[in-house]
Parts: sequence; structure tokens; C-alpha cells
Amino acid sequence: MTPREAQRPTRCGFVALLGAPNAGKSTLLNKLVGAKVSIVTPKVQTTRARLLGIAIEGATQLVFVDTPGIFGAKRRLERAMVAAAWSGAQEADVVVLLVDAARGLDADTERIVAGLKAAGRRAVLALNKIDLAKRERLLGLADALSREGIFDPVFMISGLTGSGVDDLRAHLAGAVPEGPWLFPEDQLSDLPERLLAAEITREQVFLQLHDELPYASTVETEGWEEFKNGSVKISQTIYVQREGQKAIVLGQGGRQVKRIGARARAEIEKLLGRKVHLFLFVKVREGWTEDRARYEAMRLDWTQ
Repeated sequence: MTPREAQRPTRCGFVALLGAPNAGKSTLLNKLVGAKVSIVTPKVQTTRARLLGIAIEGATQLVFVDTPGIFGAKRRLERAMVAAAWSGAQEADVVVLLVDAARGLDADTERIVAGLKAAGRRAVLALNKIDLAKRERLLGLADALSREGIFDPVFMISGLTGSGVDDLRAHLAGAVPEGPWLFPEDQLSDLPERLLAAEITREQVFLQLHDELPYASTVETEGWEEFKNGSVKISQTIYVQREGQKAIVLGQGGRQVKRIGARARAEIEKLLGRKVHLFLFVKVREGWTEDRARYEAMRLDWTQ
């Protein structure tokens, strides 16, 4: 914060990022914060738990709530993810609805709009991935959503390239209430390093295995040992539900899990800014998606 900004009243508020699965919420969050605090993969519903990303804009601290995508959930894990998303919207000072401009107005987005109306919430509309949509489509989509009567204003952005993101962040900085900052100036997320490290490894599981492994996998950091030279030894377990899935993660001769570990270690070192010794184990835990303790670890409500 500059000396001039320090003389202005500080602002601080929560901004919920809502959207259909794969609308680009995590990519946008990382761009808004200026650092990687949420994992990004081509798979939908990558984000499971609600997490906070923290950014400074002048005298304002913006606390972004990255939520799971909202969709027609059926299984317990899916219902818990959607409940976490709506909870984030209810508690936020400002809601941003992120819409994939290339995909347009789909059933999931319509469901979110209906939910916002039912809750009496207004929202900022951000049409994302504008680099993938023609101007006529963008204008038509903006007009159609503006007629819903709950959006003000409308931004056209690309979370990937950063186009329009600075304007969106500046608007949000003026929209949150005056008040003291809630987090230290250098804090980027509310997730503990152990959980962030586990999320990075889960990202690599998704990226390296693509469609070979379903969503029935999770990663837990089970060991964290600090050394005097500043390095850290991290032990993690990748849990799957069946022996066949374990074989997929391990790969022939353990080559696949070594590849996952190498990519994850490099990303974790960037996050922590120090040398990391990463050890990965793969275990079968049948029915983990019905295990209350796993939901608590992911900060999700098991009762949904």
C-alpha cells in the first residue's frame, strides 16, 4: 500500500465467484490474486471445497471465495460441493457470476440465475473466455442476461489472458464495504500449506491421467517434516476406491506415479519457495466418498 493509499479508509469484503462447472472460476481467481491458489484442470468440478484467495487493490483487501461449480448434483459429494458454493454466495458482500461466453447460457447457468433471484441477490456479471467467442455472440449473451434484472454491471474478460480482469478487480475494490483488513498483507489464501500441497498433487493426478481415472480419487498430506536447511519432506497418499484404479495411478513399473510426483513437486516448490522432497503413496480406500472424516478434511458438509 502506498503512503497516499494508507491515508484513505481501508475496505475489506468477501467476493463469491459463482458459475457452472468449468466456467473458469479457478483460473480467474489465480489471475485476480496474482498467484496460484486454486488448481486448474480441463475436467469439470475440479474445485471441491470452498477456498479463499486474497488480493490487495489499493487500500482494499478483496477476499475471493472460489466455489465449486453449481450443477444438478445427485451424489453426496456433488451435493456437498454445490451446498458449499451457495453458502459462499450467501455470506459474500458481492457475488460475481462467471459465464463461459463460448458455451453460452446453459442449464447450469440458468439454475444459478434462478437461485440468485430466489435469494434476492444481485450480482456482477463477468462473461469469461471472450477470446473464444465472436462479438455478436458476446453482445447477445450480455443482453439476454441483463434482461434478468439482477446484474450490474457487466464485464467481458478472459481469466486466462487477463483481458478485462484489472477493470473487474478495480470495480470490486470499490464495491466492498469500508472496514479493517482481515488477513496479513502478504497472505494469499486461507488454506494451510499442507492442504494446498495436497491440492497441487490432486491437480497433477487429473492432468496426467485425463479420463483414465474418475473422480473417485483424493490426496491427503500425511507427513510434513521441516529441515534446518529450509527444505521440507512431504509425504502424501493418493486414495482411490478400487485396486484397478490403484494400478492406473501407479502405472507400469511405477512410472506414472513418479511422473505425477515430479510435476507436483515442481509446483509445490514454486508455491513454497524452497526445496521439496515429495513422497507419494497410493492406497485403496473403498467408499471414501461416504466417509465423514474425508468431508471434514475438504471442509465440506457431510450431511448434504
